[in-house]
This record gives sequence, structure tokens and C-alpha cells, in this order.
Amino acid sequence: MTADPPHAPTASRATDGPGDVSPFALGLLLRRAHWRAQTVMTEALRPLGIELRHFSVLIVLVNHGPTVQRDLAAATGTDKAGIMRVVDDLERKGLAVRKAVPGDRRVRAVEITPQGLELFDAAHVAAEPSAGNLVAELGPGEPEQLRDLLTRFAHPREG
Repeated sequence: MTADPPHAPTASRATDGPGDVSPFALGLLLRRAHWRAQTVMTEALRPLGIELRHFSVLIVLVNHGPTVQRDLAAATGTDKAGIMRVVDDLERKGLAVRKAVPGDRRVRAVEITPQGLELFDAAHVAAEPSAGNLVAELGPGEPEQLRDLLTRFAHPREG
């Protein structure tokens, strides 16, 4: 009769719940936090007639000015067909326009309109109460601490 080999200690298994210490815990928590924030912000934008996918393009246009569609796709993590649909929606709503790029007749840059900029600003006002509710369970100083940690996590220093 042979003895069973000793069992090697195993890593914690993912539970996707509070107290999960598995190697997947951070990613699972970030996914759950993203879903919660996305749901709350989607509801804040709904009365304005736009979705987060539209707002993410408006953010790029406000921060970078006129932007070609392939760069919008890269900046928002959207594929070519998806970004075309979003830009079509924004154009239909009068929030953005496509304009020819000098020197290349095939390429169009997307530019935010004055109406788009007005809606962009209104979205910030509309989202303020929802943003406060997202962090209502946190203590004094913790919302700023969370924002700082997530910023450092999402934007690691180069080199």
C-alpha cells in the first residue's frame, strides 16, 4: 500500500464576494464596481437622451478637439463599426459633426457642436447627485482616496 502524496497548498479560490482573497479578487471587484458605476451614470444620462458610449466620445472630443474616427475608437475601446454607430447617433442628435480633414479626402474628423458642448456640461450637473450616491457609504476623505488609488492604478507611470 502506498501513501498518498502530500497535498500542496492551494491558492484561494475566487468567490466574487466580499472577503475574496483569490488572485482574481481585484479584477472581480473592479468589474463589480464598474457595473455599479455604469448603471448609476447611465441612469443620470438617460434624461439627456444619451448613453455612456455617447458621453465617452464627447469626453474625447472636448479634451482633444476634432478627432478622426479610428482615434476615437482607440480612445474609447470601441471597434470601427461601433464607433461609426455612436458618431451617427451624435450627428443625428446634433451633438457632433464630421468634417473633412485637409489633405485626405477619405478621412473625416469628428467635432463636437455647440449643442454637444452644452449637453456635455449639462451631463455633469445631472450626474452630480448620482456620483455622490455612489460613494455615500464611504467615510470622510475616502472618496478622494479611492479616486487617487484608482487613478494611479488606471494610469501607471511610464517607465
